[in-house]
Amino acid sequence: MLTLESTKPSSNTALGRVLVVEDEETIRETIALSLSDEGYDVITAEDGSKALEIACRTHQSTAQLGSPIDLIVLDLMLPHVNGLDLCRLIRHEGNNVPILILSAKGSETDRVVGLEVGADDYLTKPFGMRELIARCRALLRRSNHGNSQSQETALTFKDIVLYPQECRVVVRGSEINLSPKEFRMLELFMGHPRRVWSRERLIERIWGPDFMGDSKTVDVHIRWLREKLERDPSHPDYLITVRGFGYRFG
Repeated sequence: MLTLESTKPSSNTALGRVLVVEDEETIRETIALSLSDEGYDVITAEDGSKALEIACRTHQSTAQLGSPIDLIVLDLMLPHVNGLDLCRLIRHEGNNVPILILSAKGSETDRVVGLEVGADDYLTKPFGMRELIARCRALLRRSNHGNSQSQETALTFKDIVLYPQECRVVVRGSEINLSPKEFRMLELFMGHPRRVWSRERLIERIWGPDFMGDSKTVDVHIRWLREKLERDPSHPDYLITVRGFGYRFG
């Protein structure tokens, strides 16, 4: 049974969970203590195989080991599974956890190889602990920002659901296919329900200020959208014509 070495902060609100993978005990414990003092929940592993087991198990299920790993600080020269192979295997599992490589090899080629196999940052030994902590903070900050964007709330109006990050639209439980212009137009409408948009304003927002075509292009795209969204395109419930002004959604 796997036993985790964990150094937990006294606070119940840790800033994140960091896996430190380093075979040299002094370096491993120094990094763990420094990160723990900064408020991170730290788990340590002294070889690549144990680190891989921790990373994969926490990625697949949080029930056994609690919170998932938020960051991996990874030495390259490890017993059993070296750092580069470990990085490749983690990425092969579909785990996008941020990885900071630590290595005594500091040539440009070494850094490029480390980044190309899936690492997010590369720090050469010897390093200052303040720099290590700053890089950890930066990686976690970028990761949290990316997660907040990827978990962006879908746009919903009655029985239409639009997923901005996935470029998907579901109408009455069935996914529909939209062209890029149709999708951007629907996203604009759903982001501003009941707002009236003139043809000129829609052209500026969807086609851009340099568009040289006819404003009737808007009417054509509205008709296409109605055919895909409305139960009865002749009597629309969503894309409403406001005579003399333009169109509104809802």
